[in-house]
Amino acid sequence: MSKGNYYVTTPIYYTNAKLHIGHTYTTVAADALARFKRFTGYDVKFLTGTDEHGQKIQEAAEKLGRPPQEHVDEMVKSIKALWKTMDISHDVFIRTTDERHKKGVQRIFQKLYDQGDIYKDFYEGYYCKPCESFWTQSQLEEEQACPECGRKTEMAREEAYFFKLSKYQNQLMKYFEDHPEICYPETRRREMINNFLKPGLEDLCVSRTSFDWGIPVPFDKDHVIYVWFDAVCNYITALGYGEERDRDFKKFWPANVHIVGKEIVRFHTIIWPAMLMALDLPLPDKVYGHGWILFAADKMSKSKGNVVYPEVLIERYGLDALKYFLLREFVFGQDGNYTNHTFITRLNADLSNDLGNLLSRTVAMVEKYNGGIIPKVGVVEDLDEELQQTLTSAAAKVEGHMEDLQYHDALEEIWTVIGRTNKYIDETTPWVLAKDERNKPRLDTVLRNLSEALRITAILLKPFMESTSEKIRTQLGLTQELHWEDAKYFGKIDSGVKVKKGKALFPRLDVKKEVELLEEENKKVARAQQAAKEEAALKESGKTAEKSAEKGDNSAADKAAGKTAENAPEERGAATIEDFAKLEFKTAKIIEAKAHPNADKLLVLQLQVGEETRQVVSGIAKDYQPEDLVGKDVILVANLKPVKLRGEKSEGMILAASNKDKLVLGTLDGEIPSGTEVS
Repeated sequence: MSKGNYYVTTPIYYTNAKLHIGHTYTTVAADALARFKRFTGYDVKFLTGTDEHGQKIQEAAEKLGRPPQEHVDEMVKSIKALWKTMDISHDVFIRTTDERHKKGVQRIFQKLYDQGDIYKDFYEGYYCKPCESFWTQSQLEEEQACPECGRKTEMAREEAYFFKLSKYQNQLMKYFEDHPEICYPETRRREMINNFLKPGLEDLCVSRTSFDWGIPVPFDKDHVIYVWFDAVCNYITALGYGEERDRDFKKFWPANVHIVGKEIVRFHTIIWPAMLMALDLPLPDKVYGHGWILFAADKMSKSKGNVVYPEVLIERYGLDALKYFLLREFVFGQDGNYTNHTFITRLNADLSNDLGNLLSRTVAMVEKYNGGIIPKVGVVEDLDEELQQTLTSAAAKVEGHMEDLQYHDALEEIWTVIGRTNKYIDETTPWVLAKDERNKPRLDTVLRNLSEALRITAILLKPFMESTSEKIRTQLGLTQELHWEDAKYFGKIDSGVKVKKGKALFPRLDVKKEVELLEEENKKVARAQQAAKEEAALKESGKTAEKSAEKGDNSAADKAAGKTAENAPEERGAATIEDFAKLEFKTAKIIEAKAHPNADKLLVLQLQVGEETRQVVSGIAKDYQPEDLVGKDVILVANLKPVKLRGEKSEGMILAASNKDKLVLGTLDGEIPSGTEVS
């Protein structure tokens, strides 16, 4: 009998580039939750898919010289192939180019327009093309940089339709207060409240006219629906919202959890809930914004050439090894740093040494000491009851951790079982018992307890590492299906079961050799990406030259014949003494430093500048620990216009030099009072 319905979703992935291990992380987490809920008795609907509209997609297709639909079709093939390789158990794969979705979005847009929640006006403000996001002046970082990706935004003005987001300001604030689970973890909730709700929401631009690759506004064909309005609707259009046959919508909505990356939490906890309020629909139970997988302490990015793709890891080490690493190594909700060394050492320590050795030792001892037959219980001691208690209590603890989406803790609980069982072998020393026939009844109990421990381990692992779970079951000789509730009971193995020794689950790896191999693979990928990037740039330059030649302009053709603009050195031009005189430099002493509450790369510094104290937000968190900065004398650009960086006021800028890999602060040689003018 079903325990109830459960609806879990990933974000729908943007079809502008190959998916990397960060996207894999989100999907593996959602897949593990879906598998866990199915295994524990729920009727599950697991949704994933692709986001295929927007300006970036149209421009990418144009660069490749093909229609947008053809471009996204190719991208979707590769994404579906990856999810098949990763054995992702989704029930629904939605594409925003599906007719069902497009009609659903148009129905939603029409409904909100008819009831007065969408109106027509002109948009004038800042737009980030890579993020396809609109921002107000107060939300922008230095030099109109996008708060999400750091790239420079563009001023845009065009006719547009707007959603009355401001209308739902108070309702959203109250909902955040009464239902903190709408935005997890707590750091994300505070960020949404402090950075968006408290400053006040502005109405949201929800249509565009400057490009046409999108869902047309149903009553105004000159406009296409804003990609983020379009995208979030997928969670209900995939269930048939607004259709005559909406059985799935009635059964599964509201979603139990939307799992998303932290960079899109705003869309899912403010814009999407406001749209649902306008539609008079219940809100999702939980939105969980997990952290990023960083590479060398920096966000993975194709443009930075630091992307790790899952295919190489799966081919060499197996799917379960990758899934285990992603779910165990990183605390869900926090950023985590990926290195090849960490990956290989985790596999060796946990999978080869702990789990693999436990299975191979147990099966080998059953074969050697009892002819391969798992024996009945003989002599029981207190040590056995302690082991049983650890084993049979684990399932409930895992359930608790999975309710909180703490995969790391759930797997740690399972490894507590594995560790306790390995310790049990050392405590009972079966090889010593086997030397004296009089100890056979005691040896039988030990061997059976070890087999039971592995049976329970196989059950606990099944939602996370299904293939490994099945291999354990096969080597134990178990023919019955595994059931979650059986993990809560000891003694479920039938009499006369014969073990079947197989290959090592996870062979031990040479760390140095494997790390070198993976680093070389990363270099190959980076070289291939750079080559593709240069080829695309040359093609684009060639197209520009052809167009210019048709118009009689030879300058572009001349440029295309030489270096591409991307590879050419930056020309800044000469500064005059008047330019320099506009800036005011002063000495300052750092008297306090702390991490920025809403940005991993930023530090918030308090500077003593003569008689006054200034707050400066600086992007030096990668290279400096806060405690190491206190007392340093630095040079401050003192007359810059104050700005807000991710919600924190910054009153100036401190000077630093960069050698691409590291930032080094410009400090003073010798004592000099703070506030002294530098000239």
